Amino acid sequence: MRLMTAACRESSLLFHAADGSELPLLIFEPLAGTPPRAGIVLFHGGALREGSADGLAPHCRQLASRGILAGSAGYRLLGRGAASIDDCIADVRWAIDQFARVAAVRGLEASHLASGGSSAGAHLAAVAAMTPAASTTAAEPGSAAVVALNPAGSNLRSFDPAAQRRLERQVGIAPGRLIEYSLIELVRPGNPPMQIHHGTRDEVEPIDSVRQFRDAMVRSGNECVLIEYEQARHGFHYPDDSRHFDDVLDATALFLLDRLATR
Repeated sequence: MRLMTAACRESSLLFHAADGSELPLLIFEPLAGTPPRAGIVLFHGGALREGSADGLAPHCRQLASRGILAGSAGYRLLGRGAASIDDCIADVRWAIDQFARVAAVRGLEASHLASGGSSAGAHLAAVAAMTPAASTTAAEPGSAAVVALNPAGSNLRSFDPAAQRRLERQVGIAPGRLIEYSLIELVRPGNPPMQIHHGTRDEVEPIDSVRQFRDAMVRSGNECVLIEYEQARHGFHYPDDSRHFDDVLDATALFLLDRLATR
């Protein structure tokens, strides 16, 4: 399996989180003279308690080398500015809005922009894309598509009650609210197209839960493509796993350019 050397321009800025604090947004774009044809902003994993925008920089470099404007954004973490998962989702919405502003300067409208991420970050991006903002003052840019790399939270109803209560405490929400964040419960006709990359031996999110979510999306008339990686475990898509990194980025770029590219 090859590992490509990406050619792109890199920059960074700070954007305001939902509480007014500053968070990083890393920008990766095609080399000068090559206008981007689509865009995506990604959010890192880390169980909402760890990780940084740098984590998905290798993915963004590869996407930029394929003609896609890519961003990797931070969000407040639990115990480090975020009181609950709701704060994380609010920050993701603001990051998507800021990315849309950056993209507009480069000639990309909202209809050419996607969001996504890895693990918990993929879950946050999907929730933000599949639900309206909680208040009329929150950013509401939306996403024209979603790319989810080994997403968490596909079917939280599959957890037993004790595990659900434990997860509610961990993410700072009231008892009984966990199902509100289960992606399968958010499926409605008109959800944005979604591409999911998942390993069949994922130890964090069982492949069966992801398949159930995919099937629910399709039954509702939505496009949802699940690419399965045989025997791959959680986090299989990073560049230190040369078996899959380029395949994941090739499929992601093709998905984005096929559905969102400027003509």
